[in-house]
Amino acid sequence: MFQKPKGTVDILPEETVIWHKMEEIIRDCTKNAGFHEIRIPTFELSGVYKRGVGQTTDIVQKEMFTLSDRGDNTEMCLRPEGTAGVVRSVIENGLYNEAMPLKLYYIGPFFRYEKPQAGRSREFYQFGVEMFGADSAYADASVISLASKVLDKIGVGTSLHINSIGCPKCRPLYRQALVDYFEGKKEELCPTCRERLKTNPLRILDCKSPICSEIAAGAPKTIDYLCEDCGAHFNALKESLTALEIPYTVDPKIVRGLDYYVRTVFEFISEDIGAQSTVCGGGRYDGLVEQLDGPKLGGIGFGMGLTRLALALKTLAGEGKTTLPVNASPALYIAPMGEKAAVYALATVEKLRNKGIYAECDIASRSLKAQMKYADKIGAEYVLVVGDNELESGKALLKNMRDKDDRREVELGNLPF
Repeated sequence: MFQKPKGTVDILPEETVIWHKMEEIIRDCTKNAGFHEIRIPTFELSGVYKRGVGQTTDIVQKEMFTLSDRGDNTEMCLRPEGTAGVVRSVIENGLYNEAMPLKLYYIGPFFRYEKPQAGRSREFYQFGVEMFGADSAYADASVISLASKVLDKIGVGTSLHINSIGCPKCRPLYRQALVDYFEGKKEELCPTCRERLKTNPLRILDCKSPICSEIAAGAPKTIDYLCEDCGAHFNALKESLTALEIPYTVDPKIVRGLDYYVRTVFEFISEDIGAQSTVCGGGRYDGLVEQLDGPKLGGIGFGMGLTRLALALKTLAGEGKTTLPVNASPALYIAPMGEKAAVYALATVEKLRNKGIYAECDIASRSLKAQMKYADKIGAEYVLVVGDNELESGKALLKNMRDKDDRREVELGNLPF
């Protein structure tokens, strides 16, 4: 028997209804905020991510699923995140010529070679937004507000953590301060962080190793090294979030794991899914479009983990803190007895469905007893038993499956649905 690949999940019918609800909320909220859906390829040229995300990031070095084109051996990869691919599309299709700000969102699967655990899989689904052409802190607050609204409506409790990691002007000073601090504690760091000290010392700040976390707690803070412009931008963001009544915590550990971020970075953290508690993260990436050969165009966005949110909702439901949506049950089940009745049932069910009414009938030639058992199993509200006598008289007994005392005779040509 074949089994699903390691790090993947089957989303079964009883769970897809949860996903449909989340996606409905997402589409309503993005529509109200003026965002439009974009759909990009599931795989891209690897160079999009190597140049965009950063050669020294874990995504590029350890987590990309790569493949070669059979024609010319061009290296490609399954998309590990959304932003770089969307930026590639914006450049290639000239969307930077549209009215600004350009507001885009996407929903789909992404892939990273990671150790599977609760809330973390090798194929995961993500909702993301990207806003281009608005460089102010008010744009940052607007995007954060959209994420907050979606999470609130989905029903998962979160807390917002924000930070500023500066810009190319002030970050070199901070980077050197970090190197100076960690250099003296180098031997205590985990092997990964000792390597990060050479390539990307900011990543040491969000290492999950308890020892590294304890050392990082005393490290210099980015907000103490911001230039005047970055400091003003961060202050304006905090004022905007306060005006929007969105609570936040300034968290120096939030640096995000991708090289393209500048200034604002943020995460929404939930306590409902165990250790992998970040359900949404993002930030500003003002140099990424130029880095991928496009025009000078600032941007800000986020990625929201739908796989993690679905897990959180199931956890909350198990604790009695929320009610999950369920698949619809048919309003009517027609149980035909005989060939003529089967034809009537099939035609009647189709007419009801055309009117927007969910109805079912037997298409497996089962006995009446088996049909009644099936109707009960699928949660049918009413059952109509039709045989030759009913067809001849034009009337049949309609039975309420949820109220045994509710039985009434109805006309077959004028059902009360």
